[in-house]
Amino acid sequence: MSTADLHPLATGHIPSYVTQADGSDFLLTVMFIFTVVVIILIGVGYFTLHSIPEKLAHESNHPQFQLVGILALLALFTHNGLFWIAAILVAGFQFPDIGAPLRAIADAIRSLAPQPPADPDPVPSPEPVAQQEQ
Repeated sequence: MSTADLHPLATGHIPSYVTQADGSDFLLTVMFIFTVVVIILIGVGYFTLHSIPEKLAHESNHPQFQLVGILALLALFTHNGLFWIAAILVAGFQFPDIGAPLRAIADAIRSLAPQPPADPDPVPSPEPVAQQEQ
């Protein structure tokens, strides 16, 4: 575009971000692509953050793995941080198994009890001898 084609009141220098007369606006296109990329990155970061408790529980083969997963999903869908904190705490700490010592005590007491007499082997009944035909 030569200076003869410009309007007499137009300045000699027009910044590159001003839209051309043909309607192409590269700044709008660049900002649209930037916004879409940022939204996708924020989503990936958000989902990665919410999967941390499940990854911790899975790596340590945690007995309450399903509970951690449910709490992480509740935190994801309700946007309630308390569920996520609870999932992290459950994944990070192993609850003591109270039932194991009680089962051991019950097995020890059961082994001290007198054993019932074993059933004697039943006497096998004599099988009839098949007579051979002559």
